[in-house]
Amino acid sequence: MNIKSNIKAELMLASVAIFWGVTFLMMQDAIATVPVYAFLFYRFGLAFVIMLAISYKKAQKVRPTDLFYGLVLGVILFFAYASQTFALLYTQSSIVAFLTGLMVIFVPFFSFVLFRQHIPKKVIIGSILGAVGLYYLTMNSSLSFGFGETLGVFCAVLFAFHLLYTEIFSKKCDIFVVVTTQLLVVAFLSMIFSFVFEPVTFDIEFSRTFFIALIVTAVFATAYAFLVQTYMQKFVTASKTVIIFILEPLSAAFYGVFVGGEVLLFWQLVGAGLIIFATIISQI
Repeated sequence: MNIKSNIKAELMLASVAIFWGVTFLMMQDAIATVPVYAFLFYRFGLAFVIMLAISYKKAQKVRPTDLFYGLVLGVILFFAYASQTFALLYTQSSIVAFLTGLMVIFVPFFSFVLFRQHIPKKVIIGSILGAVGLYYLTMNSSLSFGFGETLGVFCAVLFAFHLLYTEIFSKKCDIFVVVTTQLLVVAFLSMIFSFVFEPVTFDIEFSRTFFIALIVTAVFATAYAFLVQTYMQKFVTASKTVIIFILEPLSAAFYGVFVGGEVLLFWQLVGAGLIIFATIISQI
């Protein structure tokens, strides 16, 4: 892959991180009135319908191996969301955000230890700087380890494996079949969890806030995001992708400033600068 194409792939991955970040505030508003798993069911369900419409024309052939890859990725992705959500019941959101972001360290570590991949020094430096920047950007209280924090780390491990296996599967699968299957699996498991743990799944409040958040997250933060991620990870390693993805909390923070009226403190700005610096270093 030439340099120009590589830059294009990395910019596309950056757009995914930005979409995830700017939709965070919408998600926050939506789940104030709609249970979390019910919202995930509608979000991934609509994204599945969108991808099914696209895949119906684009997919070459539905092979059992592609369905299996989609199933594996879908299960990992769902339980990453599930552990993150339950972590929020036991500890502060800022701590969960930081611990989830530790996948920036886990991905290169697992790449080297489990998959024997060579990790360039610039990626290692970028991962460390990114983790430090994430700490300053998200943390506003002391960190101690209880059940919630353990779930947060487990969530980071799952997201790391999702990135690593996406890189592996993307090189030998039909992207459209895998992404469509993955979204269906997450939607189905979200529906089951909603039935078990939440008071309502279908009889929810269909407000304007819900519909806006649903459409934006389903189209841009789910269907578009996972299609782009899966395709572009053919060309960009998981270790570099995860550094690009720490732009998500950065974009969420700046979106909160410009739209939500939030204020970034000095050390948060330092953290933002370190994340940007880490991203640049890893791409040089």
